[in-house]
Formats: sequence, structure tokens, C-alpha cells
Amino acid sequence: MLDLATALELDGDRPRLSTDFVIPDGVVYLDGNSLGAMPVQARRRAETVVGEEWARGLIRSWNDADWVSLPRRVGDKIAGLIGAAPGTVIACDSTSINLYKAVSSAMSHADGPRVILTDTANFPSDLYVLGTLATAHDWELRAVEPERVIDELAKDAGVMAITQVDYRSGRRHDMSVVTAQAQHHGVVSVWDLAHSAGAFEVALDACGVDYAVGCGYKFLNGGPGAPAFIYVSHQRQADMANPITGWFGHARPFDFDPSFDPADGIDRMRVGTSHVLSLSVLDAALDVYGGIDVHEVWQRGVELVDHLIAGFDALGLEVITPREPCDRGSQAAFRHPQAYAVVQALIDRQVIGDFRTPDVARFGVAPLYLSHADIATALAQLADVLSNVDLASYSGRRGEVT
Repeated sequence: MLDLATALELDGDRPRLSTDFVIPDGVVYLDGNSLGAMPVQARRRAETVVGEEWARGLIRSWNDADWVSLPRRVGDKIAGLIGAAPGTVIACDSTSINLYKAVSSAMSHADGPRVILTDTANFPSDLYVLGTLATAHDWELRAVEPERVIDELAKDAGVMAITQVDYRSGRRHDMSVVTAQAQHHGVVSVWDLAHSAGAFEVALDACGVDYAVGCGYKFLNGGPGAPAFIYVSHQRQADMANPITGWFGHARPFDFDPSFDPADGIDRMRVGTSHVLSLSVLDAALDVYGGIDVHEVWQRGVELVDHLIAGFDALGLEVITPREPCDRGSQAAFRHPQAYAVVQALIDRQVIGDFRTPDVARFGVAPLYLSHADIATALAQLADVLSNVDLASYSGRRGEVT
């Protein structure tokens, strides 16, 4: 198991890829796959947009501070992290709303059977959205085991909507292989990148993905409730159809035309007025990736997750995260009958992970701001919790957000 002395040696002159984050002293933050840590520049941007642009500029800041172009500007920054061309990503709304828009649009031009294919490990919110769409349009929602997705694509589906990384275990679908199979059988592909964007290399254009969505508050560090994003490939933009026709999706929003004329390009996927405060913070947060290659981020993440898994093994824990880096996201998880109590005890010791029902302890590895020393500290605290803490004393806390 990784010890602190070895970890410090591994960290060498660069213990973290970036030091531009606000993390309390003594805290090992392993929950960046739920809520990313705060970048320094994000806090500064929040102060500027509230104290200057809004307070002094008032409505003039839509032009003077260029608020009006934020969705496209932020979208293009995200595009660079997910292998997408400029003009294919717009930052807006929430992941669930964008999933609704993407799948609805995919359904409108799908040539295959009226079946939405997903997997049983998909995030519940995604399943709710997909179920609503299927019911509303008289389609079937078919959820299969993750390992069966590729085989099911050969049967009868019109749209495939899956999340690349399983939020519990970290299991990762091979986007290239799955999308190629979807293309071969004429199935329109929709990917959820909530646990992918910013953590490792994603190649939407190269893989031929049709649609994708993702959130801004996990590995992209945009803050709680940060705007999400939606991707539509250039090939699909001509026939994409936004089911929620709002004024910023209009070709000429400031003409205030009572008849809807959809905008060209990715702006068609906009709906209402942008959330300027949160979008501005996300815009600044993304600047932390400047000068850092996503491949370097992923390589550091692989090292850190490998050490976590090895430590879990040494402690005799049931690891549920795949061992091969290409088969997982940037997290490590184990099952334990008292997983909730284990996580709470660690949080009391300033090692912040999270719990997923019914028995999963999950630890997100955000490679930008974590070091080998952080992992060694977390493992040492975990070993002590498992050996010396009365876990039953934590049972009364169930129901808290972790």
C-alpha cells in the first residue's frame, strides 16, 4: 500500500498538476466527481461579475462584458476537452434538460425501430428522462445490462442513450467500439459525459458520435449547479430539432418575432436567457486547463486510481472498479456492508469521499488538484477507520448529502 514517504518521492517537484484551486488545509478531497473543487480564478470571476459587471454595468454588460456570447464561448472551451470541433457545443441548461433535447432530436430523425436503448447502470435521472420521452412518443425504453449493449444494438433500436462512465463503479464503455456498432446498425447515438468531461480524453468527432451531454460542476469545476452542455455533431446539425423552442434558440432573438424561426448551428439548442452568474464562473474555471494537456490529466489520474485500488486490495476490500485504465473513469469504489459509516468516518478525518446506496464507498480522483501524498493520506486514514472505529456509531446520520 502506498506510504507517505513513497508518495512524496513520486510527487517530486510537481505534487499537483495545478495549484490554482481553493482547498482547505488538511483536506483530502476525493469527491470531485460529484462537485469539483473551486478554482481560484472562478472565485475572482464571481467577484467581478457581481461587483463590477452587474453592479456597475447593469444591462449594458450584456454587450460590454460580452455576456451574450457566453454559451458559445464556454461551449467551445468544453469542446476542446471532449474532442469536438468549435461550433458543436453550447453551454446551457442542466444535464437532464439537455438529455431531453438531445434524445428528442435523435428520435425525430431515427430510421430504426421506436426503441430507446440504454443500460441498467445508467444514472437514475437519465432513466427518468428517457422513460418520459418513451411514454410521450409511444416508444419503448429498453434497459439492458451494460455488457449487453453492443449485442442489443444489432437487434432493434432507433436511439441509443448511455452514460460513458458508471457513476457507482466507474465502469467505462468503449465509446469508439459502441458508437461504431450503433452506426453500423443505423442507431442514433447519445452519450452522457457527466463523469468523463475533464477527467480523460474523449473523442466525440473521431468516434462519430451524434449527440452528447454533460455537466459543468464535476471534473470541469464550475461550481454547484453549474450549467451543463450539449454537443451536436456538424453532420446532425442540419436536421436537429430542439423540442423546447425558446427565444434564444431563434435565428433573430431580438426581433421578437411571434413566429419561431430556428437558429442555424448549435445555437438552435439554446432555450431561454443564459444563467450569466454561473456561466461566468464556469467560463473562468475552464481556464485552469490552459497549458495542461487532457492526456496528461488522464495519465496522472491512472496513477492515482491505481494506487487507490492497490490500497483497497491490501485492506481486503471488495473493489468494484475495473482494473484496466481503459475500462474505467477517474474513480475507485469498493463495496462494504457499512460503506456509509466508513465514508462518514473518513469525512470526520478530513478525507472526503462519498457513499452510493446500498453499499458502495466511492472516491473520485480529480487529477488536476490531487497528489500521490493525498492518496497515501487517504489510505492511511481508511486503514485506521476499518481497524479502530466503531462504525455503528455513524448509523444515525443516514440521509445526509455526502
